[in-house]
Amino acid sequence: MPIESVNDFVVRFANVNGSGSASANELFARAVLRMGVPAAPRNIFPSNIQGLPTWYEVRVSGSGHLGARGGVDLMVAMNPQTWDKDVASIEPGGYLFYDSTKPTPPSKFRDDIAVIGVPLTAICNREYTDPRQRQLFKNIIYLGALSALLDMDVAEIEKLIGEQFKAKEKLIAPNIHALHLGRDYALQNLQCPIKLRLKRSDAVGDRIFIEGNSAAALGAVYGGATVCAWYPITPSSSLAEAFARHCARFRVDPETKKNRFAIVQAEDEIAAIGMVVGAGWNGARAFTSTSGPGISLMQEFLGLAYFAEIPSIIIDVQRGGPSTGMPTRTQQSDILLCAYASHGDTKHVLLFPEDPAEAFEFSAQAFDLADRLQTPIFVMLDLDIGMNRHLCRPLAWDDARRYDRGKVMTAAELEAGKDFGRYLDIEGDGIPYRTYPGTHPSRGSFFTRGTSRDPYARYTEEGGPYVDNMDRLLRKFETAKGLVPRPLRRNAEKPTRYGVIYFGSTSPAMDEAHEILAASGIALDLLRVRAFPFHHEVADFVAGHDQVFVVEQNRDAQLRALLINEAGLDPARLVPILHYDGTPITARFIARAIGEHLDSRKVTPIRKAVS
Repeated sequence: MPIESVNDFVVRFANVNGSGSASANELFARAVLRMGVPAAPRNIFPSNIQGLPTWYEVRVSGSGHLGARGGVDLMVAMNPQTWDKDVASIEPGGYLFYDSTKPTPPSKFRDDIAVIGVPLTAICNREYTDPRQRQLFKNIIYLGALSALLDMDVAEIEKLIGEQFKAKEKLIAPNIHALHLGRDYALQNLQCPIKLRLKRSDAVGDRIFIEGNSAAALGAVYGGATVCAWYPITPSSSLAEAFARHCARFRVDPETKKNRFAIVQAEDEIAAIGMVVGAGWNGARAFTSTSGPGISLMQEFLGLAYFAEIPSIIIDVQRGGPSTGMPTRTQQSDILLCAYASHGDTKHVLLFPEDPAEAFEFSAQAFDLADRLQTPIFVMLDLDIGMNRHLCRPLAWDDARRYDRGKVMTAAELEAGKDFGRYLDIEGDGIPYRTYPGTHPSRGSFFTRGTSRDPYARYTEEGGPYVDNMDRLLRKFETAKGLVPRPLRRNAEKPTRYGVIYFGSTSPAMDEAHEILAASGIALDLLRVRAFPFHHEVADFVAGHDQVFVVEQNRDAQLRALLINEAGLDPARLVPILHYDGTPITARFIARAIGEHLDSRKVTPIRKAVS
């Protein structure tokens, strides 16, 4: 029986990297949004320029579920290399759309799916003589056929084509012509629409469609960043590139036309973080964007910034690891690497945004935190957030907001004779006062390095001052608990002994899994962790439940390890739910893993127990 659904299905496009399919596939996703239907696209691509398989998946969800669901309802199979795998991924009752120009053996199909063939290559060969045109317009032709099959508003696609090629108007008419070649063929030769349909809605609202890397870069601009030093690395390169674009709009003096920013592509990640530390030392707000391998190279400079107490921002767009890993696959695999980066006893502040909106907010907030705490701050994105476009609430900024520069001693205070010790803890919060270079001609200057010293920055190797300084850094880390974003809790409708801790890009899948489990009678309290160090609410949450599932995307349960190590939690209470194949975690995976664990314990669902 064919799947029948309105505004609730998954479409996956299987293409070859470099074939020009990306723009056509994104047009499909944007057209869904223009019809007022929430959609969540995800690009799965290889780490090469062209020739290898690539997939583009669009989750259409009128109910607003934007996480990866798992399974495919409609497969657009344009790559013979991956045919068998693509056909196997289709849900029973789903649909296979393919180029039927050449005969395909019956053994290549499945009996439990509907097969839709359109002679795309034959249409292209008839209409175009140029090989490149044939390749590019083939993508638009299948988009046109899909518009008829899914009952899409073709006018919205036409508008999007006009917007996409507004700087190249000569391309608009040919693309619209190709669109209607596919649409007209489907309307004349196929049963349209199929049982998967799109119906105009108003469920998108005022939400925006933006990549996490671009949002984080804009957050850096609004957070006061004027310096970016970086070295290209997937999947973070587009963040630095977006910062350059944003600065061209917002960091150029309107009168002199001079740039009020510095962006340096360094020779490597070591040089990049060194520039950031140097800029932070001089009072500039500076950051670098990188991924796990870059963090590995930055270790010594991160130690310097931690012990010399220099504000620095590192935006880590995590990917599969270790080493070169899977650069175009997503993971949450740098948690421990960043929390304890460098040698010796170090602990760093980590921020965990869940989507581009929080990537914007947390990136901006990171600069205030770095100045307030005088320490490196890590913003922990991942490829799924960073390189995919997401539907999220509009980015918001309070124009009355002022930067928090922390404890900075002024020339007037120094002139008045105020005691200045660079590492002197006056207020008991572990945070000393600092001065900017050149604040006063004869007072407030100091020399330090990333090694042991007394409160006045005088070098010493004595044990007492070293212990005092290390204990002060711990007090500062304790102070950070009250400054970082607090966790967000959501209780089940009924009391339950079970909870879930999750963070970052697992959020949309976890929200949907929560609904799936609740429908089966499994009640769970949720706690989304948004920062490290952990607020006391995290330990309280665990203490209030017999067992807590910790959902994360890495093999070694890194967040769970951090919870055990830093919050002193009982490991037996924390059950790891781990996903690490490089694809975004799905709602089905989470629900199945939690359900199987509870089934193994013979847990009676609350609904049945009450009845």
